Amino acid sequence: MQQYDLISIGTGSAMSVVETMIHGNPKIRVAVIDKDEPGGICLTRGCIPSKLLLYPAELVRTVEKARTFGIDSEVKKIDFKKVMDRMRNIIYADINRIRQGLSQSKNVDYYPEVAEFVSPYTLKVGDETITAKMIFLCTGSKPTIPPIKGLEKMGYLTSDTILKISELPESVMIVGGGYIAAEYSHFLSSMGAQVTVIGRNPQFIPSEEPEVSALAQRELEKHVKIYTNHEAREAKVTSEGKKRLVAVNRETGEKLEVTADEILIATGRGPLTDVLNPKKGGIKTDQKGWIIVNDYLETSQPNVWALGDANGKYLFKHVANYEAAIVYYNAVLKRNVKAGYHAVPHAVFTYPEIAAVGLGEKEAIEKYGADKLMIGFHRYEDTAKGEAMDAKDYFVKVIVERDTMKILGAHIIGPYASILIHEIIPLMYTLEQNAKPILDGMHIHPALSEVVDRAFRSLMPPEHYHHLIEHQYKLLT
Repeated sequence: MQQYDLISIGTGSAMSVVETMIHGNPKIRVAVIDKDEPGGICLTRGCIPSKLLLYPAELVRTVEKARTFGIDSEVKKIDFKKVMDRMRNIIYADINRIRQGLSQSKNVDYYPEVAEFVSPYTLKVGDETITAKMIFLCTGSKPTIPPIKGLEKMGYLTSDTILKISELPESVMIVGGGYIAAEYSHFLSSMGAQVTVIGRNPQFIPSEEPEVSALAQRELEKHVKIYTNHEAREAKVTSEGKKRLVAVNRETGEKLEVTADEILIATGRGPLTDVLNPKKGGIKTDQKGWIIVNDYLETSQPNVWALGDANGKYLFKHVANYEAAIVYYNAVLKRNVKAGYHAVPHAVFTYPEIAAVGLGEKEAIEKYGADKLMIGFHRYEDTAKGEAMDAKDYFVKVIVERDTMKILGAHIIGPYASILIHEIIPLMYTLEQNAKPILDGMHIHPALSEVVDRAFRSLMPPEHYHHLIEHQYKLLT
């Protein structure tokens, strides 16, 4: 049996801890295990490859909009294979670099194998059995597949396998109405495919604010057909060789049939612990299979730690990076630092972008009460830069505690939303989490960041805000 100082399962964010430990102790022996290509979900089939595809999509929509400004432009041809090959060339250069680094490290034994617990602190990896007193579980996640009759027989794409295609289908059905569906419907439609989205939830991108989701759906429907509140029930192949999906309206029971060349399942991601057999390692999981951790990210087995997608808290790379630091503090430095999630940001790279951090309005009301809140709102087009960009109806929404001006949440839909949100995020990590620095600071005029400043300068009670967006700006109708 091989004895190690540390076993790390997964080559994503946990590797930053491994590298720091090796620098601090050149004699340490580490086993790094990953059954997939090294680099973690983000690099191999998540945020990095998808954003390499979404930037060309953004360029297509930008070129199309140039006509608004009197610029005679058009997209004459898209080399889809070149778009896909560029993405693969970039990510595989990084994958190969990581593989080479793992293979050549004097401190690391790299196992490109499936890992399975056989007892606490002991794993079977390929033909070997290995053990360590400290283990990091950074196992990632996998696409979840809904129980649609005939789906497995018909065949389908996921957000993992779509990265392998080189030919654009003429038409695509996407099952799911969340982040993945929103981003891939934008990408595929901008490349020239006819796209239909079928979402089970009554709200498109249900995790966003209702007014953000409504505007996102309206904008995307300029290029994509979107059905919400529909549950996919059956899939079959037509006599012409196309794929047909039967869905049912969850409110009326009415059937919907959609036919396309390909189907993409984008209904979220689930745990990978079924392969790991955590029970034999004394590691508890919840009903869905996510690894249960305490406030310090330690599992039910002492000195076994789970971070990133493995614990199921927030499936974002930046959260995994943050959790890696928490694990380093607690597992290695023994500092007992609690993980905090009061200001977890995210972005959806559709056209336009969406970004958010902290609480939504409904959550804030449940926690603080409506009478304790103020909501700020400002439209891009009501700033000089936003007007210059013809950025109609896009907006910034902020939520603060009335008496303290503590920032509770922020939500942006519009160009560069993923950048603008970073004016707010750092303040939410200060002691007081106060909006005062935004109000006291100078904002370049006429820069787009003025829309954030003005949102904080237009605070109003929640009922006034809803009257404004529903009756004056009609963002929820």
